[in-house]
Amino acid sequence: IYTKAADVGADLVGKVERDIPEDDPRNPATIADNVGDNVGDIAGMGADLFGSFAESTCAALVVASASSLGREQMWAPMLFPLLISAGGIFVCLLTHFAATVVSRCESIPEIEPTLKAQLVISTALMTPVAFALAWVGLPDEPFEISGADDPVHRWGVFLCVAAGLWSGLAIGLMTEFYTSNRFEPVRELADSCKTGAATNVIFGLALGYKSCVVPVTMLSLAIYLSYKLAATYGIACAALGMLSTLATGLTIDGYGPISDNAGGIAEMAGMGEEIRERTDALDAAGNTTAAIGKSFAIGSAA
Repeated sequence: IYTKAADVGADLVGKVERDIPEDDPRNPATIADNVGDNVGDIAGMGADLFGSFAESTCAALVVASASSLGREQMWAPMLFPLLISAGGIFVCLLTHFAATVVSRCESIPEIEPTLKAQLVISTALMTPVAFALAWVGLPDEPFEISGADDPVHRWGVFLCVAAGLWSGLAIGLMTEFYTSNRFEPVRELADSCKTGAATNVIFGLALGYKSCVVPVTMLSLAIYLSYKLAATYGIACAALGMLSTLATGLTIDGYGPISDNAGGIAEMAGMGEEIRERTDALDAAGNTTAAIGKSFAIGSAA
Protein backbone atom coordinates (compact mmCIF):
# COMPACT_ATOMS: atom_id res chain seq x y z
CA ILE A 1 0.00 0.00 0.00
CA TYR A 2 2.85 2.38 0.88
CA THR A 3 4.47 1.68 -2.50
CA LYS A 4 1.43 2.57 -4.56
CA ALA A 5 0.47 5.54 -2.37
CA ALA A 6 3.96 7.00 -2.75
CA ASP A 7 3.99 6.41 -6.50
CA VAL A 8 0.56 7.92 -7.15
CA GLY A 9 1.17 10.78 -4.71
CA ALA A 10 4.46 11.71 -6.36
CA ASP A 11 2.84 11.71 -9.81
CA LEU A 12 -0.21 13.73 -8.73
CA VAL A 13 1.81 16.41 -6.96
CA GLY A 14 4.51 16.62 -9.62
CA LYS A 15 2.78 16.14 -12.95
CA VAL A 16 -0.71 17.45 -12.19
CA GLU A 17 -0.30 20.19 -9.58
CA ARG A 18 3.20 21.52 -10.27
CA ASP A 19 3.69 20.50 -13.91
CA ILE A 20 7.20 19.13 -13.37
CA PRO A 21 8.68 15.91 -14.83
CA GLU A 22 8.52 12.55 -13.15
CA ASP A 23 11.30 11.93 -10.59
CA ASP A 24 12.23 15.61 -10.59
CA PRO A 25 14.54 16.49 -7.64
CA ARG A 26 12.24 19.39 -6.75
CA ASN A 27 9.56 16.88 -5.77
CA PRO A 28 10.36 15.36 -2.32
CA ALA A 29 7.78 12.59 -2.92
CA THR A 30 10.20 11.11 -5.45
CA ILE A 31 12.30 9.79 -2.57
CA ALA A 32 9.22 8.11 -1.07
CA ASP A 33 8.48 6.58 -4.48
CA ASN A 34 11.99 5.12 -4.77
CA VAL A 35 11.93 3.78 -1.21
CA GLY A 36 8.47 2.32 -1.84
CA ASP A 37 9.73 0.40 -4.88
CA ASN A 38 12.37 -1.27 -2.71
CA VAL A 39 9.96 -1.99 0.14
CA GLY A 40 7.01 -3.25 -1.88
CA ASP A 41 8.47 -4.89 -4.98
CA ILE A 42 11.75 -6.22 -3.55
CA ALA A 43 11.48 -6.83 0.20
CA GLY A 44 7.71 -7.39 0.28
CA MET A 45 7.57 -9.71 -2.71
CA GLY A 46 10.61 -11.64 -1.51
CA ALA A 47 9.11 -12.10 1.94
CA ASP A 48 5.79 -13.22 0.44
CA LEU A 49 7.31 -15.79 -1.90
CA PHE A 50 9.84 -17.15 0.57
CA GLY A 51 7.05 -17.43 3.13
CA SER A 52 5.00 -19.49 0.68
CA PHE A 53 8.08 -21.60 -0.10
CA ALA A 54 8.75 -22.33 3.58
CA GLU A 55 5.09 -23.13 4.27
CA SER A 56 4.83 -25.51 1.31
CA THR A 57 8.06 -27.26 2.29
CA CYS A 58 6.98 -27.66 5.91
CA ALA A 59 3.53 -28.91 4.86
CA ALA A 60 5.06 -31.57 2.60
CA LEU A 61 7.50 -32.64 5.34
CA VAL A 62 4.72 -32.94 7.94
CA VAL A 63 2.50 -35.00 5.62
CA ALA A 64 5.45 -37.24 4.69
CA SER A 65 6.30 -37.82 8.37
CA ALA A 66 2.72 -38.96 9.03
CA SER A 67 2.82 -41.43 6.11
CA SER A 68 4.35 -44.88 5.89
CA LEU A 69 7.64 -43.13 5.02
CA GLY A 70 7.75 -41.65 8.51
CA ARG A 71 6.48 -44.73 10.29
CA GLU A 72 9.19 -46.85 8.68
CA GLN A 73 11.78 -44.09 9.21
CA MET A 74 12.75 -43.87 5.54
CA TRP A 75 14.69 -40.63 5.84
CA ALA A 76 15.71 -40.04 2.22
CA PRO A 77 12.14 -40.34 0.82
CA MET A 78 10.77 -38.33 3.73
CA LEU A 79 13.13 -35.46 2.85
CA PHE A 80 12.06 -35.46 -0.82
CA PRO A 81 10.56 -31.91 -0.52
CA LEU A 82 13.96 -30.57 0.49
CA LEU A 83 15.52 -32.33 -2.52
CA ILE A 84 13.10 -30.49 -4.80
CA SER A 85 14.01 -27.17 -3.16
CA ALA A 86 17.73 -27.85 -3.53
CA GLY A 87 17.32 -29.00 -7.12
CA GLY A 88 15.46 -25.78 -7.92
CA ILE A 89 18.41 -23.69 -6.69
CA PHE A 90 20.79 -25.64 -8.92
CA VAL A 91 18.47 -25.24 -11.94
CA CYS A 92 18.15 -21.48 -11.36
CA LEU A 93 21.95 -21.16 -11.29
CA LEU A 94 22.15 -22.93 -14.65
CA THR A 95 19.41 -20.65 -16.01
CA HIS A 96 21.30 -17.58 -14.85
CA PHE A 97 24.44 -18.87 -16.57
CA ALA A 98 22.52 -19.44 -19.82
CA ALA A 99 21.00 -15.93 -19.74
CA THR A 100 24.19 -14.03 -18.88
CA VAL A 101 26.91 -16.04 -20.63
CA VAL A 102 25.49 -18.28 -23.36
CA SER A 103 22.77 -15.99 -24.77
CA ARG A 104 23.35 -12.41 -23.67
CA CYS A 105 20.92 -9.55 -24.28
CA GLU A 106 22.53 -7.10 -26.73
CA SER A 107 19.75 -4.56 -27.38
CA ILE A 108 16.73 -3.01 -25.67
CA PRO A 109 14.07 -4.92 -27.72
CA GLU A 110 15.64 -8.19 -26.53
CA ILE A 111 15.20 -7.40 -22.82
CA GLU A 112 11.66 -8.66 -22.28
CA PRO A 113 12.03 -11.85 -24.39
CA THR A 114 15.30 -12.64 -22.58
CA LEU A 115 13.71 -12.28 -19.16
CA LYS A 116 10.74 -14.40 -20.19
CA ALA A 117 13.08 -17.02 -21.69
CA GLN A 118 14.68 -17.47 -18.25
CA LEU A 119 11.31 -18.53 -16.86
CA VAL A 120 10.78 -21.03 -19.69
CA ILE A 121 14.34 -22.39 -19.47
CA SER A 122 14.19 -22.89 -15.71
CA THR A 123 10.85 -24.72 -16.02
CA ALA A 124 12.14 -26.94 -18.83
CA LEU A 125 15.33 -27.78 -16.90
CA MET A 126 13.50 -28.41 -13.64
CA THR A 127 11.22 -31.07 -15.16
CA PRO A 128 13.91 -33.76 -15.76
CA VAL A 129 15.60 -32.80 -12.48
CA ALA A 130 12.32 -33.41 -10.59
CA PHE A 131 11.90 -36.73 -12.42
CA ALA A 132 15.42 -37.84 -11.46
CA LEU A 133 14.94 -36.77 -7.83
CA ALA A 134 11.63 -38.64 -7.62
CA TRP A 135 13.15 -41.77 -9.14
CA VAL A 136 16.19 -41.71 -6.87
CA GLY A 137 14.76 -40.25 -3.68
CA LEU A 138 11.43 -42.09 -3.41
CA PRO A 139 11.02 -45.85 -2.80
CA ASP A 140 10.40 -48.31 -5.64
CA GLU A 141 7.37 -49.77 -3.91
CA PRO A 142 4.14 -47.74 -3.50
CA PHE A 143 3.76 -46.12 -0.08
CA GLU A 144 0.79 -45.05 2.03
CA ILE A 145 -0.19 -41.40 2.39
CA SER A 146 -2.84 -40.29 4.89
CA GLY A 147 -6.02 -39.40 2.98
CA ALA A 148 -5.08 -41.23 -0.23
CA ASP A 149 -7.43 -44.03 -1.30
CA ASP A 150 -4.66 -46.02 -3.01
CA PRO A 151 -0.92 -46.41 -2.42
CA VAL A 152 1.14 -43.60 -3.95
CA HIS A 153 3.74 -44.31 -6.64
CA ARG A 154 6.87 -42.25 -7.16
CA TRP A 155 5.83 -41.38 -10.71
CA GLY A 156 2.61 -39.97 -9.24
CA VAL A 157 4.59 -37.65 -6.96
CA PHE A 158 6.66 -36.54 -9.95
CA LEU A 159 3.46 -35.73 -11.86
CA CYS A 160 2.30 -33.62 -8.91
CA VAL A 161 5.54 -31.61 -8.99
CA ALA A 162 5.34 -31.27 -12.79
CA ALA A 163 1.69 -30.13 -12.60
CA GLY A 164 2.63 -27.31 -10.24
CA LEU A 165 5.72 -26.43 -12.24
CA TRP A 166 4.00 -26.11 -15.62
CA SER A 167 0.81 -24.55 -14.28
CA GLY A 168 3.02 -21.85 -12.76
CA LEU A 169 4.62 -21.24 -16.16
CA ALA A 170 1.19 -21.08 -17.84
CA ILE A 171 -0.03 -18.56 -15.25
CA GLY A 172 3.09 -16.46 -15.80
CA LEU A 173 2.76 -16.47 -19.59
CA MET A 174 -0.94 -15.60 -19.40
CA THR A 175 -0.10 -12.72 -17.07
CA GLU A 176 2.41 -11.47 -19.62
CA PHE A 177 -0.25 -11.64 -22.35
CA TYR A 178 -2.55 -9.34 -20.37
CA THR A 179 0.14 -6.89 -19.15
CA SER A 180 2.66 -6.55 -22.00
CA ASN A 181 2.30 -3.78 -24.57
CA ARG A 182 3.31 -6.27 -27.26
CA PHE A 183 -0.12 -7.93 -27.12
CA GLU A 184 -3.65 -6.84 -27.98
CA PRO A 185 -5.24 -6.49 -24.49
CA VAL A 186 -2.94 -3.63 -23.42
CA ARG A 187 -3.16 -1.93 -26.83
CA GLU A 188 -6.95 -2.11 -26.78
CA LEU A 189 -6.97 -0.72 -23.26
CA ALA A 190 -4.79 2.18 -24.42
CA ASP A 191 -7.21 2.86 -27.31
CA SER A 192 -10.13 2.95 -24.89
CA CYS A 193 -8.57 6.01 -23.21
CA LYS A 194 -9.40 8.05 -26.32
CA THR A 195 -13.09 8.09 -25.37
CA GLY A 196 -12.58 9.07 -21.73
CA ALA A 197 -11.80 7.80 -18.28
CA ALA A 198 -15.07 5.88 -17.87
CA THR A 199 -14.47 3.53 -20.82
CA ASN A 200 -10.88 3.06 -19.68
CA VAL A 201 -11.97 1.96 -16.18
CA ILE A 202 -14.71 -0.35 -17.50
CA PHE A 203 -12.45 -1.90 -20.14
CA GLY A 204 -9.66 -2.37 -17.59
CA LEU A 205 -12.01 -4.13 -15.16
CA ALA A 206 -13.27 -6.39 -17.95
CA LEU A 207 -9.70 -7.32 -18.90
CA GLY A 208 -8.91 -8.03 -15.26
CA TYR A 209 -11.84 -10.44 -14.99
CA LYS A 210 -10.89 -12.17 -18.25
CA SER A 211 -7.28 -12.55 -17.19
CA CYS A 212 -8.34 -14.71 -14.22
CA VAL A 213 -9.93 -17.46 -16.32
CA VAL A 214 -6.80 -19.36 -17.38
CA PRO A 215 -4.92 -19.05 -14.04
CA VAL A 216 -7.92 -20.28 -12.04
CA THR A 217 -8.43 -23.15 -14.50
CA MET A 218 -4.76 -24.17 -14.33
CA LEU A 219 -4.75 -24.03 -10.53
CA SER A 220 -7.92 -26.10 -10.33
CA LEU A 221 -6.55 -28.76 -12.67
CA ALA A 222 -3.22 -28.91 -10.80
CA ILE A 223 -4.97 -29.27 -7.42
CA TYR A 224 -7.38 -31.92 -8.71
CA LEU A 225 -4.66 -33.98 -10.38
CA SER A 226 -2.34 -33.71 -7.38
CA TYR A 227 -5.02 -34.72 -4.91
CA LYS A 228 -6.06 -37.73 -7.03
CA LEU A 229 -2.47 -38.92 -7.29
CA ALA A 230 -1.17 -38.30 -3.75
CA ALA A 231 -3.84 -36.55 -1.64
CA THR A 232 -2.58 -33.63 0.46
CA TYR A 233 1.04 -34.68 -0.06
CA GLY A 234 0.52 -34.25 -3.79
CA ILE A 235 -0.90 -30.75 -3.34
CA ALA A 236 2.09 -29.75 -1.19
CA CYS A 237 4.48 -31.17 -3.82
CA ALA A 238 2.63 -29.27 -6.57
CA ALA A 239 3.10 -26.03 -4.63
CA LEU A 240 6.78 -26.88 -4.25
CA GLY A 241 7.00 -27.53 -7.98
CA MET A 242 5.52 -24.10 -8.72
CA LEU A 243 8.00 -22.49 -6.32
CA SER A 244 11.03 -24.59 -7.31
CA THR A 245 12.10 -21.89 -9.81
CA LEU A 246 11.62 -19.18 -7.17
CA ALA A 247 15.13 -17.74 -7.55
CA THR A 248 14.53 -17.05 -11.24
CA GLY A 249 11.05 -15.65 -10.58
CA LEU A 250 12.32 -13.25 -7.91
CA THR A 251 15.15 -12.13 -10.18
CA ILE A 252 12.69 -11.33 -12.94
CA ASP A 253 10.36 -9.61 -10.48
CA GLY A 254 13.12 -7.39 -9.10
CA TYR A 255 14.22 -6.19 -12.54
CA GLY A 256 11.39 -3.64 -12.84
CA PRO A 257 11.77 -1.72 -9.57
CA ILE A 258 15.57 -1.69 -9.88
CA SER A 259 15.30 -0.16 -13.36
CA ASP A 260 12.65 2.27 -12.12
CA ASN A 261 14.90 3.47 -9.30
CA ALA A 262 17.83 3.77 -11.71
CA GLY A 263 15.69 6.06 -13.87
CA GLY A 264 14.72 8.13 -10.84
CA ILE A 265 18.35 8.54 -9.81
CA ALA A 266 19.33 9.47 -13.38
CA GLU A 267 16.59 12.14 -13.47
CA MET A 268 17.50 13.59 -10.07
CA ALA A 269 21.20 13.62 -10.95
CA GLY A 270 20.56 15.34 -14.30
CA MET A 271 22.31 12.67 -16.35
CA GLY A 272 20.60 13.61 -19.62
CA GLU A 273 17.76 12.44 -21.86
CA GLU A 274 19.66 9.55 -23.45
CA ILE A 275 20.19 7.75 -20.15
CA ARG A 276 16.62 8.48 -19.05
CA GLU A 277 15.23 6.99 -22.27
CA ARG A 278 17.32 3.87 -21.73
CA THR A 279 16.17 3.40 -18.13
CA ASP A 280 12.54 3.99 -19.18
CA ALA A 281 12.85 1.19 -21.75
CA LEU A 282 14.33 -1.10 -19.09
CA ASP A 283 11.56 -0.11 -16.68
CA ALA A 284 8.83 -0.83 -19.26
CA ALA A 285 10.19 -4.35 -19.82
CA GLY A 286 10.62 -4.81 -16.08
CA ASN A 287 7.04 -3.86 -15.29
CA THR A 288 5.71 -6.70 -17.41
CA THR A 289 8.12 -9.24 -15.96
CA ALA A 290 7.30 -7.98 -12.44
CA ALA A 291 3.68 -8.83 -13.13
CA ILE A 292 4.80 -12.37 -13.97
CA GLY A 293 6.52 -12.60 -10.58
CA LYS A 294 3.38 -11.42 -8.80
CA SER A 295 1.32 -14.07 -10.58
CA PHE A 296 3.65 -16.72 -9.12
CA ALA A 297 3.14 -15.27 -5.65
CA ILE A 298 -0.66 -15.39 -5.97
CA GLY A 299 -0.70 -18.83 -7.60
CA SER A 300 1.57 -20.45 -5.01
CA ALA A 301 -0.41 -18.90 -2.16
CA ALA A 302 -3.62 -20.29 -3.63
